Amino acid sequence: MDTFALLGHGFLVAFELQNLFYALIGVTLGTAVGVLPGIGPALTVALLLPVTYKLDPAGSLIMFSGIYYGGMYGGSTTSILLNTPGESASIVTALEGNKMARKGRGGPALATAAIGSFVAGLIATMGLALIAPTIVKFALSFGPAEYFALMVLAFMTVSAAFGDSTLRGLTALFIGLALGLIGIDLQTGQARLAFGIPDLLDGIEVTTLAVALFAIGETLSVAAARNSSEDKVEPVKGSVWMSREDWARSWKPWLRGTFIGFPIGAMPAGGAEIGTFLSYSVEKQLTKKPEEFGNGAIEGVAGPEAANNASAAGTLVPLLTLGLPTTATAAIMLAGFQQFGLQPGPLLFATSPQLVWGLIASLLVANLMLLVLNLPLIGLWVRLLSVPKPWLYAGILVFATLGTIGANPSTFELGILLAFGLMGYILRRFGYPIAPVVVGLILGPLAEQQLRRAMAINQGDPMALVSSPIAVVLLLLALAAVVVPLVLRARGKGKVLAQLAADED
Repeated sequence: MDTFALLGHGFLVAFELQNLFYALIGVTLGTAVGVLPGIGPALTVALLLPVTYKLDPAGSLIMFSGIYYGGMYGGSTTSILLNTPGESASIVTALEGNKMARKGRGGPALATAAIGSFVAGLIATMGLALIAPTIVKFALSFGPAEYFALMVLAFMTVSAAFGDSTLRGLTALFIGLALGLIGIDLQTGQARLAFGIPDLLDGIEVTTLAVALFAIGETLSVAAARNSSEDKVEPVKGSVWMSREDWARSWKPWLRGTFIGFPIGAMPAGGAEIGTFLSYSVEKQLTKKPEEFGNGAIEGVAGPEAANNASAAGTLVPLLTLGLPTTATAAIMLAGFQQFGLQPGPLLFATSPQLVWGLIASLLVANLMLLVLNLPLIGLWVRLLSVPKPWLYAGILVFATLGTIGANPSTFELGILLAFGLMGYILRRFGYPIAPVVVGLILGPLAEQQLRRAMAINQGDPMALVSSPIAVVLLLLALAAVVVPLVLRARGKGKVLAQLAADED
């Protein structure tokens, strides 16, 4: 069926009253958590996983995607008014946005961020709809060896993309893979690493692990930081509307940011941070007023914010078509799919086309909702910045606990939640990324299944794993995903040491 016909069917799903309601909840929550410093969409989706356990899969996933888009929108508010990015991808926005706010131009800065996000989200979501079927057709030819290589690529890219150290990323991944071994082996029926505890025979609940690592771990980390300094919120002065000159200086950066952010987000080792920095660099090179950069240039807000939101749509390309999460939020959304017995990938487009295309159409609806919510309600979002942190994180702790008990009323599950929460705090304390642990738990058993299937088909011959050109290419990409960041970091350190030596001379 034609892509536009499928998208049309998706809109029929998206315009169902309950799905519109879920989209509205998602974008509202997403904007709120994007505004609040230190709380991102990954934490919010993790908190809602146990709550949505018995809801409709399409509605829940639409809500999660709305949270993701809303979080990208909301992060700009904190960056511009507080100089504290709510999301790591909003760091670049703070460079020029906060300078504009200090000059009394916070309104136009927020407006160009909101409209740029809308334009980028619209174009990038259409890009997702057009590209996804092509990737799915290619991926449907995969056998067990290709799928195993794809899982290895996912493991390596996730380990390399998150955190400052590839070794720490790999360590976090192996923790997740070890947790994935717990439970009954599906092929032999034998219990593994259950230690005689009946509750462990079904394995570790992905929902419990995600809530513990992201919500409980983050709360303990904030409580331990003892940061009592007050941040100054820049007031929004004058009109929030942009002048004719602001429009003239913004529309080209919006488009450039979109076409920079989307392909980078869609790459298996992509991420919004790369696109935003690249967009800022491009705008700095092309501007007709270079003296304004560093002092509040509107192009420095328009371009990176467009790149930020375009990369969010781009991230959904590998997630939906191949089952590859490239951001922390995508990793939690993968857990959301799995809790409903769904595995993102090419087969999902064949088995659940209504859900997939309904989700893509809902992203377009959510994008319009965000534009309507952001500009008129800017005063409300600014007020959220005054919520005391103790209240905020205490609420998160209570909500996480109640959600877990509601999904699985067990004393043992509550103990597991606390244990993994403490593990989440320890990982943060020593600089280990969280997302690879969740990815390891979700994809580990799937990778094991495909590996054993490939070996069984070829009577135990390990060369079967590299007999396919596609598998070889995927494994080489996985190797590059680990080696390239190590080389780049080593070169960067070498340059810094050489500069220090030159300064001493």
